[in-house]
Amino acid sequence: MARKFKITNFAEERAYHNTAMLIYLKAVHGVMGDVNVTIGNSLNQGYYSYIDRGGARLTTSDIHKIRDKMEKIIAYDTEIVIEHDTVAHAMEKWYSLGYPEKARLLENRPPDEEVEIANLHNYRNCMYSAMLPTSGYIHTFDLRPYRNGVLLRLPTALEGDHIPIYRDDEKLYESFAESNRLRKLTGIEYLADLNEKIREGMTDEVIKASEWLQNKQLADFAERIVEEGRKVVLIAGPSSSGKTTTAKRICREIESFTGVAPLYLGTDDYFVERTQTPIGPDGKPDFEGLDAMDIDLFNQQMKDLLDGKEVDMPEFDFINGTKVFGKRITRLQPNQIMVIEGIHSLNDVLTKHIPANEKFKIYISPLTMIAMDRHNRLSTADSRLLRRIVRDNQFRGYDAERTLETWPKVRAGESVNVFPYSSSADVVFNSSNVYETCMLKTYAEPLLRAIPETSEQYPEACRILNFMKYFEKIENSDAVPDDSIMREFIGPRK
Repeated sequence: MARKFKITNFAEERAYHNTAMLIYLKAVHGVMGDVNVTIGNSLNQGYYSYIDRGGARLTTSDIHKIRDKMEKIIAYDTEIVIEHDTVAHAMEKWYSLGYPEKARLLENRPPDEEVEIANLHNYRNCMYSAMLPTSGYIHTFDLRPYRNGVLLRLPTALEGDHIPIYRDDEKLYESFAESNRLRKLTGIEYLADLNEKIREGMTDEVIKASEWLQNKQLADFAERIVEEGRKVVLIAGPSSSGKTTTAKRICREIESFTGVAPLYLGTDDYFVERTQTPIGPDGKPDFEGLDAMDIDLFNQQMKDLLDGKEVDMPEFDFINGTKVFGKRITRLQPNQIMVIEGIHSLNDVLTKHIPANEKFKIYISPLTMIAMDRHNRLSTADSRLLRRIVRDNQFRGYDAERTLETWPKVRAGESVNVFPYSSSADVVFNSSNVYETCMLKTYAEPLLRAIPETSEQYPEACRILNFMKYFEKIENSDAVPDDSIMREFIGPRK
């Protein structure tokens, strides 16, 4: 029977999700036999998966059978045994089971090195992260059909141990599908493919191809903005998604079509006075919530600009906690487009006086382009965390321990202020580069290794180091363009 287990933090959430995924894969195998199951990205507050039945459509009855099988596996409360095998034996096993990408991921590792394999009642898989002790710990889950696949939805730490309310992230699905299509055109489907290209000395070619794909996407957005006569471009996304660089690049693309540089502004200059900042549940100032913004001033000034009026735009003095006027007196030029970047940009309350047909909304996030294997992807949250660890150290002087300490609060704020509005975007921009984890590894590894064993963040540092060991390292960043999103994190060329 199911055990009582309450998810209280992200580490427990991750272990719960990994264990549920293993149970799901075993259930599909038990119901449908030797079919190919691909686990896609997180989507609609769950995980999207595709079951390849040789062209046969997945039915509601099939999903009911998988759910019933999962419930039986959970009821048996079967122990999940972590087996320790050698690289040589593990590679032989994955090849024999028809998982070459799992085997190839172990290439260039010492043949007698130890690897961990999860065994759930003779169903074996590699999940690359911590698992719960038995199947009975999975007390809550939901399966539902979505497009041509299945959504596995699970409780989260942020939702108080409950499955989040369903939200159809249709635009995210389309972006994932397009990213997967483009990735395959580069010949990189799994991490083993990327590692092989790096070992063969093709790193520069991989970087150039990845950057070209991003540039093309931004150029397409700019062309659409101009053709549709949009007057305001709104850009939002979670922490470390590359909003600032993306906003500047979209400005450049728009200028190439209109001949007029857009008016670029960030919403951070419209904070309320520091003395008026609301207090959060933890008793500290809450700078992330919408109430921390001077919404009335922002709306009025944006409306005045669109009406052709001259506006005295503020600059926020973060040292003294107050807005300063008289430095940016501005008027929009004929045909000039505004580009606005900020955490709340997709929330219509922030731009309530701007007509909907004049706004073009872009949601930006590093939607991980690469899979470790068909059953495991590097999560978008981990991609952003790696970026933030490197950026905080490069530009803010923070060590990795401090970044890890603040990360849960950052993610909690995003769940309220960012993610609920992603579905309102006109387009989704995938700011991920296929090569980026290999490059960030060079910067992040020594920072994470510096965290002492006595630190509360040590287990999380070990987890990140453990999954990064599967990535070949890129130590030379010369091929990364000066305007690349990666420069926002690793810094300029030296």
